[in-house]
Amino acid sequence: MLSATCRRLVPALRGPRTPSAVAGRYLLAPGVRSFADQSDRAEEPRTFHPALLRFLVCPLSKKPLRYEASTNELINEELGIAYPIIDGIPNMIPQAARTIRQNKKQEEVEQH
Repeated sequence: MLSATCRRLVPALRGPRTPSAVAGRYLLAPGVRSFADQSDRAEEPRTFHPALLRFLVCPLSKKPLRYEASTNELINEELGIAYPIIDGIPNMIPQAARTIRQNKKQEEVEQH
C-alpha cells in the first residue's frame, strides 16, 4: 500500500515546480499577493519598528535595549554592545553584536 502511494507521488513531485494559475489562486491565503505580483513593484526596504522595543531585551543581560536610528542598531548601554538590524529584523545573536566602547580600564588609561 505504501509503495503504491509512493508511485503516485513521484510523478507529482517531479512535475513542474510552479502551481497552475488555478491552483495558485487557491494556495494563497486571502489578501496575499503571489510572487509574480510582488516582482512588479519596486523593492521596499524593511525598517525596524521602535514599538518592538517593549518586547525585546538583550539576550545576555536581559536588560532593555535602545534603538539608534543613525546606525540602525539596538544598543545595550550596560554591556557596551550593539546588535545590527538587517532588513528590519534585529540580529540578536551575541556573536553578531559589535563592541561600541572599549573596556573601562582602557578608557581610564587613555584619559590619564
